Amino acid sequence: MSKELAVAVIGAGPIGLAAASHLVLRGIPVRLFEAAPKIAPNIRDWGHVRLFSIWEQCLDEAAITLLKRNGWNGVADGQLPTGNDLVKDYLEPLATTPELARVIETNSRVVKITRKGLNRVSSKVRAERPFELTIQRNDGSARKLLARAIIDTSGTWQNPNPIGADGWPAEGEADHADVIAYGIPDMNGAARISYAVKRTLVLGGGHSAANALLDLALLAEHGTGTSITWAVRSASLAAVFGGGAADQLPARGALGDRLRSLTRAGRLGIVMSFAAERITRSENGLMVEGYSGGEARVIGPFDRIIAATGQRPDFSFARELQLDLHPVVESTRQLGPLIDPNLHSCGTVPPHGWRELAHTETDYFVAGIKSYGRAPTFLLLTGNEQVRSLAAHLAGDHAAADEARLVLPETGVCSASREEVAPVGLCCSGAALEARDPCCAVPKSRARETVSACC
Repeated sequence: MSKELAVAVIGAGPIGLAAASHLVLRGIPVRLFEAAPKIAPNIRDWGHVRLFSIWEQCLDEAAITLLKRNGWNGVADGQLPTGNDLVKDYLEPLATTPELARVIETNSRVVKITRKGLNRVSSKVRAERPFELTIQRNDGSARKLLARAIIDTSGTWQNPNPIGADGWPAEGEADHADVIAYGIPDMNGAARISYAVKRTLVLGGGHSAANALLDLALLAEHGTGTSITWAVRSASLAAVFGGGAADQLPARGALGDRLRSLTRAGRLGIVMSFAAERITRSENGLMVEGYSGGEARVIGPFDRIIAATGQRPDFSFARELQLDLHPVVESTRQLGPLIDPNLHSCGTVPPHGWRELAHTETDYFVAGIKSYGRAPTFLLLTGNEQVRSLAAHLAGDHAAADEARLVLPETGVCSASREEVAPVGLCCSGAALEARDPCCAVPKSRARETVSACC
């Protein structure tokens, strides 16, 4: 296939921009397509959240090269950026460098990918045909583009898991979409009015749920009359409550003590082993029907629901490609066992590169958080290493492509020192909590801020 064709990168978030940076520095033609009007729309959506990884663990080496070439002054070493900081101080300056500005197209959604003239069933000469992307502008116009390879870094944030415990939307979920939020609402900012003096149900047992609960608790502390209920699918909260002062991770123990005290004070109701099936509206508010402990149960009434139930990848535009997905987490088949949240936390995923990201479809790769499918253990540091390896592979630099450069510190890549831990802490998933992941530690200087453990 002609190497004069560009590599198409989908999604201008941190990993997409890093991929483009590596390709540009290797002299490989690249086009970067972003569906939103601005770069990094997913991060902007949770911009109020503070990352757990320090600046040095968020930056890509090729991106830094381009930035410094264009007079970038750097960022504060050792500090924990918010999502907004990441955009303002790193991603926007990177996107406006001359090298990347000319290859980025915003308002350009990739709606279809095929091998030119072939459907999914056609197996002969696939690798000899270029990819054909259909790109739709926000005004409805569309065009087609040929590419030699594709790196999909479009993310998963825009595809939240539904409330239904079986993986499908709960009955009535769509009907009440106006009072259901997914992810981490900014309750200290734009969303505050929606949750003050409201009865809110938080569904989910990971760090997004913990963020929401802590922010709601702050609203309640300010005398707003906010009511909080927390429903989890687990039969035990031991992983969340931890061991208190004796916990191996002080932040986890402190977080557990805080949640436990809210419960004992009647300020936080907890529903265990709850599997949601249906959402209805009564005269008093929303009612959520399901099962708890094997028996039918109805909880409510509520004014608002926060579904902090994770995200999943969307491969709809690639349905005519020959993908090889892991049956559980929906990553590539090779990567699945390395990131399975039942076995790994964000600090224990081993180094991996282009080989683990390769699908049956030659030269189609998924990188970044989407490469992890439904696994919640992704790190920016990992994504940057993924695209470094991919760019080296596409450049024919086999030694660099196969070199494992990701080195996780002994205490976990996103850990803080034990001496700096304060009475708040979050983690990337329930599985990470179970694994006693050091990502749960939070520096004292950030003790009352919303913190994202591993993004």
